[in-house]
Amino acid sequence: MMKKWISEVIKNHGKKTGKISYLFCSDDRILKDNMAFLNHDTYTDIITFDSVEGDLVSGDILISLDRVGENAKQFGVSFTQELHRVMIHGVLHLLGFKDKSAQEAAQMRRKEEESLQLLEALQK
Repeated sequence: MMKKWISEVIKNHGKKTGKISYLFCSDDRILKDNMAFLNHDTYTDIITFDSVEGDLVSGDILISLDRVGENAKQFGVSFTQELHRVMIHGVLHLLGFKDKSAQEAAQMRRKEEESLQLLEALQK
């Protein structure tokens, strides 16, 4: 179901699905990678490594399950709901969406919500 969902989100943006790999890890692992690759000495829920070539969407997505659990508690949602949000967040980055400015972050949230609604529809 997840593959179909992710492929559908990518297709809806006029792109093709390439190889997308997820690595689910701990806070410690993601902190090491955040420092090594991005020079950020902070915990994060996700790091996306873009390997997109033209219309072929590919990349590696690291997700801290520790952060996902904490975020789920903070936002009052289930772990699974938050995991799905973070998973598609990485795909949206691969599709070119950013979240650095307030305007970009708002657009990213809208795209996450659209994508999560698609997942719900596919699960019915």
